[in-house]
Amino acid sequence: MTRIVALSAGVGEPSTTRMLADRLAAASGSALGGASIEVVNLRDFAHEITDAALTGFAAPRLQHVYDQVGEADALIVVVPTFKASYPGLFKSFVDALDNDALIGKVVLLAATGGTTRHSLVIDFALRPLFAYLQAVVVPTGVFASPHDWGSAGEGTLQSRIERAAGELASLLAGAGSGRSKDDEIDLFSETMLSISQPG
Repeated sequence: MTRIVALSAGVGEPSTTRMLADRLAAASGSALGGASIEVVNLRDFAHEITDAALTGFAAPRLQHVYDQVGEADALIVVVPTFKASYPGLFKSFVDALDNDALIGKVVLLAATGGTTRHSLVIDFALRPLFAYLQAVVVPTGVFASPHDWGSAGEGTLQSRIERAAGELASLLAGAGSGRSKDDEIDLFSETMLSISQPG
């Protein structure tokens, strides 16, 4: 069975970052026709992550998470946006990860933020990080602002979630992203306009 680990780097409780991780996990499981999916809250490992950053060694509980990441067929990574980038807790987690752990691994990137001004965090902060780690990044990233959790933005958020999950499933099946030049999605699509013009 396909194994997916979803990393939620939200620091609040409750967390829209975790909500988005859960929805991406559910959509990915559906797109794959079933999968073993584990959602991990990095907030629960904050002390172990800090210790690993300082000592270079992960405590057994955190090492288990790193082992899960290494053994997974794919990752879903969801981060909150702080000052146009991901939080330090997430970066510290990645810094203690084995350098070769993500080579060739399919990764779906997502982020939450207080304003759509942060929507480029996926392309300008996360995507370069995972390119450096030699992961295979799903083409569609999913960003959710407060607008997306209301009734006006709910449908377009779900369509982005389902498109990204479909691409993840297609990449895992060895069929590329599943997208073509004939797809409707472009910069002027309903989904993209809803991000840039939330009112």
